[in-house]
Amino acid sequence: MGTTDVGDESLIAAVRNGDAKAVAALLEAGADPDAVDGDGTPVLHLAVDAFDLTVVELLMSSARLDSVSADGRTPLLRAIDRGAYDITAALIGGGAQLWHKDAEGRDALALARYWHETGAVAELRRRSGMSESVGSRTVQGEFGGSCAELSLGGLTVRTGHTAILTELEPKYGIRPSFDELMSRALAEPDHDHAVWWATTSVLQQRHDPAVRAAAAALRHRPDPLERYFGAQVLRLNLFDESKDAPFDGLLADLFLPWVAREPDPRVTWILVAGLSDAMDPRAEESLPAFTRHPDGRIRQLAVSGLRSAVGAGNPEALAAVLARTRDEDAAVRQAACAALALAPAHSAAPADALAGCLADGDERVRVTAAAQLALRDDPRGEEILRGLEPADEGSPYYWLLDEVCRHRQGGSDGRL
Repeated sequence: MGTTDVGDESLIAAVRNGDAKAVAALLEAGADPDAVDGDGTPVLHLAVDAFDLTVVELLMSSARLDSVSADGRTPLLRAIDRGAYDITAALIGGGAQLWHKDAEGRDALALARYWHETGAVAELRRRSGMSESVGSRTVQGEFGGSCAELSLGGLTVRTGHTAILTELEPKYGIRPSFDELMSRALAEPDHDHAVWWATTSVLQQRHDPAVRAAAAALRHRPDPLERYFGAQVLRLNLFDESKDAPFDGLLADLFLPWVAREPDPRVTWILVAGLSDAMDPRAEESLPAFTRHPDGRIRQLAVSGLRSAVGAGNPEALAAVLARTRDEDAAVRQAACAALALAPAHSAAPADALAGCLADGDERVRVTAAAQLALRDDPRGEEILRGLEPADEGSPYYWLLDEVCRHRQGGSDGRL
């Protein structure tokens, strides 16, 4: 057996083991990205079957995206069949073709629609011939949203099929109604599911006043999930990064009276997220009150949304953030430390509050406080920072410490 064959065997083993570093090294050394195993299955297909997005992306750079395995499927059709929403998105983004068909004559859209209409549990039972209960666990996707991973009789799929269908339809010129898309989202009670991301994203891309009107009308519905859907669609549809920010006023007009009477914290979180993004003075003025909300996630979001106001020297915003450095929730305390990054250098209160967090019981809070002090050229957090060096890119503090390093080398953005 030649050297190349040995390299290919090593690549197949690395892909099966999910060893991304080995895969990258072997590809760099000349291993064939289209190597096939003993069953004629290319390594890209093996990575898809393993739901290994990292390895899929490594192979995509040089493998044939539309290679056909022994069962007649391309990697894309395989990913759709598996319900792998993030891998499907990566393959399509990389140029995988939609027109290939499986053994039953189904192209990408038809296959996704089949799973959507049949249901993952029903199809698993049909394929396995088993009626036992289906194993399930929640997995987080890379491109937004989570989904369930279902297993039965040695078969495993993820419940991303409806999200995949929703993302594919516009590529075929299909435009489902607002109500149809909402019904797909509401079929999944977990609003972190990928289908919520897909449906609201598709509606955002329409930039249609009728979509905004339909979403706004949901604010009066008794079902909190319907209100959540409407708020999320509006938040995405009205988000505007342009200098003139023509939609920010409309978002504030809708969200301010809505959030004042909204009883569900999940919906409130979305509304506060929209207000945090909106470049409207009324939206910013509403945030200090939400730093005292009973729900920690909402307090954290409101604190983060006050960064610009703190940087502008707004005394109410600064007081609200300083108070949260003593919050009961560590995530809120960390957000407060981060929000003090832009506080004016002449004020002693932010630095003293950060110094007070150096003895916090949560490491994330201590490190964030120490880094912000370093960015203010305050040496009180030096001992904590020295204990973290060196930090590689796998460290949760890598970018924070990199910012400190660049500041010390004269690469500061001049904010202090």
